[in-house]
Amino acid sequence: MDVIEAVTGRRSVGRLVEPAPGDGELLGLLERAMTAPDHGMLRPWRLVLVRGDARHALAPAFADTVDGTAEERARAAGKPLRAPLLVSIVFTPKPSPKVPEWEQLAATSAMIHTLGLLLHAQGWASIWRTGRVVESGSVRAALALEPAERLLGWLYVGTPDPAQRCAPRAAAAPEAYVSLLRSVGRVDPLVPLAGRR
Repeated sequence: MDVIEAVTGRRSVGRLVEPAPGDGELLGLLERAMTAPDHGMLRPWRLVLVRGDARHALAPAFADTVDGTAEERARAAGKPLRAPLLVSIVFTPKPSPKVPEWEQLAATSAMIHTLGLLLHAQGWASIWRTGRVVESGSVRAALALEPAERLLGWLYVGTPDPAQRCAPRAAAAPEAYVSLLRSVGRVDPLVPLAGRR
């Protein structure tokens, strides 16, 4: 799969089934994903893999985030079971006089997005899930987060459920998001080149 095909064909897949990539394959893809832009090569992240029975161990922490009915708590507890592999994304900002925290966060996001593209190119599927559960003390404790670390969610990884079909994505109109600086203080809409599509 070439890079254009990978980028345009990747979708967030909500229903994932066994199998998931093994640790060796995942580490190989991660090595490549870590070539994403990362000013100063600070690598301000760490990943906690959750698979197998460990997903059940995480379930009570998810349930603790809900102040609702038993049914709502049970639904929350089932969320770690929605994929065979959860890649916990832990942002670990590093002190740096040159690389502000926002740039380190951008580097972490770029690495995770690249990992998602690489997984897709190898036939796997993923979805980056977040929500208020990332702020939960129970979840943070379950994943052994340090006080200065921030949980950015999970990359749920597995095999696309053959019963689920991803709808085609509508084509974007990039012209609506791009302008052209003509001179200081003068920014004009970008006129697309004829025959761009």
